[in-house]
Amino acid sequence: MSSLRADRRSLRFRLLIWLGGVALIAVGITWLLHGILLRDLARDFLGNRLRHETHYTLERLRQEQSQVKPWLDTASQTSQMFHHLYVLRMDGNVSTSHPDWLTTLTPYLEGEDDTLFKVQWQGRHLLLYRETFALEDGAAGTLLIGEDFAEVEAGLATLHWWVGGIAGLALILLILLNLLAVNAGLSPLARLQRQLDELRAGYRERLHLDTPSELDGLVGQLNRFMDEQDKRLKRSRDAVANLSHALKTPLAAVTQVLRGSRPIDGDRRLKILARLEDVQSLLDSELRRSRIAGPYAGQLTCIRQEAERLIEMFGALYPEKRFHLDGPQDERATVSVERQDFTEMLGIVLDNAGKWAQHDVHCRLAVTTALTLIIEDDGPGVAEENLAQLGQRGLRLDEGRPGHGLGLSILGHLVKQYGGRMTFAANGAGGLTVTIVLPTTEAPTNSPSSSA
Repeated sequence: MSSLRADRRSLRFRLLIWLGGVALIAVGITWLLHGILLRDLARDFLGNRLRHETHYTLERLRQEQSQVKPWLDTASQTSQMFHHLYVLRMDGNVSTSHPDWLTTLTPYLEGEDDTLFKVQWQGRHLLLYRETFALEDGAAGTLLIGEDFAEVEAGLATLHWWVGGIAGLALILLILLNLLAVNAGLSPLARLQRQLDELRAGYRERLHLDTPSELDGLVGQLNRFMDEQDKRLKRSRDAVANLSHALKTPLAAVTQVLRGSRPIDGDRRLKILARLEDVQSLLDSELRRSRIAGPYAGQLTCIRQEAERLIEMFGALYPEKRFHLDGPQDERATVSVERQDFTEMLGIVLDNAGKWAQHDVHCRLAVTTALTLIIEDDGPGVAEENLAQLGQRGLRLDEGRPGHGLGLSILGHLVKQYGGRMTFAANGAGGLTVTIVLPTTEAPTNSPSSSA
């Protein structure tokens, strides 16, 4: 049962069912229309023949007006000119070529219009044409000429069923062609599945397919996702390596003191405490970065929602500082910047501003053809000659504040990854203004060169 359900859920099964159903409906409707049109065509053809024979017969009557009596005699030679059943009424006299039909057909002699109609009697079908006429001597009458339609209908039914058999064979052939077409059309999905299996098994690093245009977005998105994962893994490894390197020296110093035989006096205790506080600062910084990134990743970022989350978080981390947000009021406004990258970029700058600000941190966001982030603080700022050095890996312009000089370096790599730019400048309050501009019309580059 599980395999049957799986088959019913498969795209191949659904396509074959839909295509087969459409083909069946199309062939069925065509076959039904064929029967109707064939019957109407035969009726029109026989009706025209009866009409022409009626005109011929009436012309003979007009030419032999003096011999009207013989026309009323069914045994006369003239009556043999009729190739079908006939009923003739003239001057109150009725003559017919088939007396058995006379009682049935006599009511149809009434009426002034010339018409074609169908009569059934004792299982037989008769197609009749009626025409009223007047001769030059003033005699008037009505002529009925008919033909047995049952044999024609039987032939039409046989032909119709033959056509139905041919249509059935065509339907089977169409279903087989649909199967071949569906298999050929879905072959890129089979190749994609094989490459995904190879990717999972470690035999390939990226998907490389000559896919239909409908799959370009899927393959590109998968490759971008893998690139993002590689870049995040590299950043994480670099961050762990940097943290390990930063922790190694103070931990080694503390371990050496604790293992030594010298007594720990007040000065040495203060030095150990300072080393441990450095370790605590590094750990707090890394934990804060993990909180900034958030638990989820995605290719679109809700600007207002993520900015408010970060402002609220840093307001709790730095309760003595005031964080202000000015940006899009629409909660649904998004940009094509990966969510985790956006929160990490904005979080690094807000964390740095919160660390140095005296009282206020202002954050302004704007989205046009580019995403612009402007973060200002009222801290001591950076000397003009040192602005160009900001963002260098491991650089700390002030050793008096906690940190290990990696935040702005990470920020620089993230901005470069998105093809953006980052500038530093002094502001009117004496603090630092960080401006980040990210183009939103292009996807992030796939180069895994960014690192933490």
